[in-house]
Amino acid sequence: MKFYKKLTLAGCLLVLFASNSHAAMEDELLALQHQWAKVNYQLADKAQEQAFEGLISDIEQYQKTYADKAEGYIWLGIIKSSFAGAKGGISALGLAKEAKSALETALSINPNALDGSAYTSLGTLYSKVPGWPLGFGDDKKAEDLLKKALTINPKGIDPNYFYGQYLYDDKQYSDAKKYLEIAHNAAPRVDRPLADQYRQHEIAQLLDKVEKKLKKKK
Repeated sequence: MKFYKKLTLAGCLLVLFASNSHAAMEDELLALQHQWAKVNYQLADKAQEQAFEGLISDIEQYQKTYADKAEGYIWLGIIKSSFAGAKGGISALGLAKEAKSALETALSINPNALDGSAYTSLGTLYSKVPGWPLGFGDDKKAEDLLKKALTINPKGIDPNYFYGQYLYDDKQYSDAKKYLEIAHNAAPRVDRPLADQYRQHEIAQLLDKVEKKLKKKK
């Protein structure tokens, strides 16, 4: 009986430790997400570049600390792809390739992590990066990945926005409007208000472009 009680106590302590560790992991990631929103949306030029470099260093440390979790790889991919988008040009291709590798690793660990965000981010990379021989861009792969993200998170703001953006670029304006409206009506992410604020601004801008394209077709 005493042995059983000791095992029970040990089990409780393990559960408590695991719970605390998971909470710490989520808190650290949320802080990095908040920082990304500030760097991505509120900074520009040299200040943004320096901030992205610091943020990459932070997320790499996070990823190493939680190396068996997909979340760190997802955000490593998001931050590097965001930095690539901010830099632009040929010099950004190296960052894009590193982002692709991180997101593929995330998918190999847990494709459902963060509501399928690895699919969303990787699909967006494939749609934005130039194709061969300069880069790895591929519209078919992009669409397949973005659709997988939507099967996991059909009402989410990001998968619907990025698929709507893909459809707009492909001149499928009516379908783009449908997905952008879903993104516009997505439930707010209470722990990420700044990211939602700027994403909704992007959605509104793209919806305006879609409406203008649709009016021209009439």
